[in-house]
Amino acid sequence: MARPVSYNLINKPLEADISIAEMPEGHQGEGFFATKLNWAIGLARKNSIWPLPFATSCCGIEFMATMGSHYDLARFGSERVGFSPRQCDLLMVMGTIAKKMGPVLKQVYLQMAEPRWVMAVGACASSGGIFDTYSVLQGIDQVIPVDVYVPGCPPRPEAIIDGVLKIQSLVEKESLRRRNSPQYKALLESYGIQ
Repeated sequence: MARPVSYNLINKPLEADISIAEMPEGHQGEGFFATKLNWAIGLARKNSIWPLPFATSCCGIEFMATMGSHYDLARFGSERVGFSPRQCDLLMVMGTIAKKMGPVLKQVYLQMAEPRWVMAVGACASSGGIFDTYSVLQGIDQVIPVDVYVPGCPPRPEAIIDGVLKIQSLVEKESLRRRNSPQYKALLESYGIQ
């Protein structure tokens, strides 16, 4: 017996299907709109993040799936994956990081230009995962500061996308002067970074 097929034949107005974004605070007139520079730069940065994947194990495979056509990370403005730290602003550490790799990871972080953000993807990058041994770094936050942690072993592509959305939210709301603040400089000095 054939399964019945249903079609959506209800004609809805287009406005019911699309959520319209709120207009930001600002002044508008005939042919112009003025707003805060912080907001405009935050919007531009948020929608043009260039990730640098630092993948060492199975979480890297999940990242590959996230970049594929089914999950399509490109729709968030992150389709330009770079493998040069000098051109990227989001370091995505995915997988087990051995203690011998700690200085290499720190060097990659230092080669990135400001502003830079870090996302620890998976249990191994966040806390060492199941590898509670002398040779595995128990979280990359022992070497470099981390902005967003993505849980899972390995995390599903939806979790990685959620982490990217959280990074975008941080990037959009970050003040232009935050990187020059005494708190940020103290954070970097706690990691031995000038």
